[in-house]
Amino acid sequence: MITFVIASLTAATAGLGAVVSSKALDIWYLALDKPELTPPGYVFSIVWPILFVLMALAAVLVRIKAGSFAACSGALGLYFTQLALNLSWSWMFFGFQEVLLSMVVLVVLWLLILATMRAFSKFSTAATLMLLPYLIWVSFAGYLNGSILFLN
Repeated sequence: MITFVIASLTAATAGLGAVVSSKALDIWYLALDKPELTPPGYVFSIVWPILFVLMALAAVLVRIKAGSFAACSGALGLYFTQLALNLSWSWMFFGFQEVLLSMVVLVVLWLLILATMRAFSKFSTAATLMLLPYLIWVSFAGYLNGSILFLN
């Protein structure tokens, strides 16, 4: 059952984030001054689904290795919290066009990803490593978000 919840909430987060991002890309985002290292739009639509699959697999692996939900409830609580914050960043940045507040959200998200990785490490090194590309990508998103804040 928890595997279904993990997969469903991760997929819902990806889908809802994509909805708000795609609407904003047509209007607001394209008009912004962006840093030179901004990748083309299609890169985001390739990278994010891969990251969400890795995230879900990592959470499921933690649940399996823990043996029970109760044993890993703290780790999965962090996972679901960072997932919600990930979605809130999409809405804050693209939906509400609040670049400064989205940067604050991104910093907190980055810290939560680190905390999630630390919690996952108690159950599975592989699960922890599955979150590393996500942490790196969110770090890059921080560079982009901060640069957009500075340039605009």
